[in-house]
Amino acid sequence: MDGTHSPGTRAWLGLLVILGPVLLVAMDGSVLFLAMPRISEALSPSADQSLWILDVYGFAVGSLLIAFGNLGDRYGRLRLLLIGTAAFGAGSLGAAFAPGPELLIAFRALMGVAGATLLPSALAVLSELFADPRRRARAIGIFAAAFAAGFAIGPIVGGQLLSRFWWGSVFLINLPVVLVFLVLAPVLLGEVRSGGTGRVDVPSVLLSAAGIMLGVYAVKRLAAEGPDLAVALTGPAGVVLVTAFVRRQFRLPRPLVDVRLFRDRVFPIAVATGLLPLAAWSATAYLGGVYLQSVLGLSAFEAALTAVPGAVVLTVTSIATPAAVARTGTRAALLTSHFTIAGGLLLLLPTGVSGGIGWYAASTVVAGVGYGISFAVVADTAVAAAPPERAGAAGAIAETSNEIGNALGIALLGSLATLVFRLQGPDLAATLPETLDLPGLGTAAEADAKGAFTTGLHVAAVVAAVLHAALGTVTLRRVPRPAPDAPRMDHPEPPGLDLSDGPLRQAR
Repeated sequence: MDGTHSPGTRAWLGLLVILGPVLLVAMDGSVLFLAMPRISEALSPSADQSLWILDVYGFAVGSLLIAFGNLGDRYGRLRLLLIGTAAFGAGSLGAAFAPGPELLIAFRALMGVAGATLLPSALAVLSELFADPRRRARAIGIFAAAFAAGFAIGPIVGGQLLSRFWWGSVFLINLPVVLVFLVLAPVLLGEVRSGGTGRVDVPSVLLSAAGIMLGVYAVKRLAAEGPDLAVALTGPAGVVLVTAFVRRQFRLPRPLVDVRLFRDRVFPIAVATGLLPLAAWSATAYLGGVYLQSVLGLSAFEAALTAVPGAVVLTVTSIATPAAVARTGTRAALLTSHFTIAGGLLLLLPTGVSGGIGWYAASTVVAGVGYGISFAVVADTAVAAAPPERAGAAGAIAETSNEIGNALGIALLGSLATLVFRLQGPDLAATLPETLDLPGLGTAAEADAKGAFTTGLHVAAVVAAVLHAALGTVTLRRVPRPAPDAPRMDHPEPPGLDLSDGPLRQAR
């Protein structure tokens, strides 16, 4: 480290090295959206297996993010970062050559577990590189922008690769970044440990992960197969486990999730703003990728090109939002985010079986403004709503809500679209790609299947838009206006970082 006010070349090179795994974690939450039609052709997964391939990664990351943040305190952030990156590479290699859907799901889960080690540890190591608060804030802004950009460019990168190579290439692209990081990180980055014990309540981790997984499985199976014994058993079991998890958090002196924070008026809105936009974005990106390729007949490369304008808008907005919030306040940013996303989602309604590329691109651009705002303000809003002594827990919950939202969008809204397809389609197969691959499929049945899928896309978009409009209305009522005489600072002194309680703790 070269000085308090001059981080030097080593620190900036270290930042570049850290951004590699950050981009991978974000990209792998979305890179499969355009690859699923190819994977369906190659591996023939069932409807619920297709959804698990997509979202088991996000559930693994989201359910373990806080736990691995605490483990890093005990064993060292850089050590955990290196182990997690190596495991991420191994999972990527296994997924690329998975011979069937079951192994692909397993390797995606391994990638998610590894990804949960990367975000909190990368941010902790980054804060150690930059001693000066202003330079640290700039570096963290670059970190956040890279994470948002990774989500946005995942489908584009996937489309580019699929236009030239087989579906497994979307995983192999991770390996060069993993190798570069493993070589350079020990040279450029230093070890970071917290003074705390870093204890993790294992029962809480197991209760939350199992409860979420069982509940989502019940929803998926209900949408794909209808009510049966498995739904009747797993659904209530998931509710019981999540309830037990919440009750346990109230009793622990150091809970995995500080549920008392939800008593605040603003904090639940911040968490919902972390969850709902990611849910809407991931669901419509996935369903949109299938729509563009399987309904409209675009190639993976052509489908990727339609996502470019929205990705650019999302990334630019996430970078520009902090400066805008300093002038207009968080309340205006939250309202703009929710109502812009709602309006953008409704632009999907004119899409049809015979055309709609322009409407789809316009939807991604308009909604991209709202997505970019939400990505930029969630953590700060959550931390600001919490008491100073619980700021770390608030930041951790906000970060986790992003990953859970990314997975829930595909699980719930994707399952809703699957249900619509099952009820309105020709009832020949559970998904559109499976139906279109049936030998001897008639023209009328093909048209019915494409129409049913498009209707499912519309229903999912409307439900997501209504939820965003409702959240915007709640924000309007519950988030206070900024005081008119409150002093404003164009460049406020950023707070220091203490990551002992989670991936993002802003100590005040």
